[in-house]
Amino acid sequence: MAGALIVTAELGAGSFGWLEGLRRKHYPPERNRVPAHLTIFHALPPSAEPELRSRLAEAARGTRPNASVAGLMDLGGGVAFRIVSPDLDRVREELADALHGMLGPQDRAGWRPHVTIQNKVAPKAGRALLVALERDFAPCPLEIRALGLQRYLDGPWETLGTYPFRG
Repeated sequence: MAGALIVTAELGAGSFGWLEGLRRKHYPPERNRVPAHLTIFHALPPSAEPELRSRLAEAARGTRPNASVAGLMDLGGGVAFRIVSPDLDRVREELADALHGMLGPQDRAGWRPHVTIQNKVAPKAGRALLVALERDFAPCPLEIRALGLQRYLDGPWETLGTYPFRG
């Protein structure tokens, strides 16, 4: 939905550099319109912007969430890293509760935190990358620096705000 609002967990510089490098290497370039990201909400109505700005600023008053890259996910036609963060789970749960009437089907269906490295490729190519990444994979910390608010523009995103964690 063009104009929909997207809420993300913004990655710290080290984590972003590593994941963005993998994304640039493996994501089909003609479809790679946004940088590496961790989506918290996929499509909130544009009318929610003032409330979201307020709620994200309030949520960011807390401490930086602890998070880790815990494994790999087979997306069928791609690969993602599975993210585990009870801290981010709690932030999302509180926001979802406050925004419950605004959540669309995808956001109501639950949250499987991940960072996509490759998508919309042939299943064979996706499986090959999954096998290659699994060979050297070891769980590692994921730096989360802020909450982000974006507007979907039929492909690319417009950044509306960034709310660094302060606690």
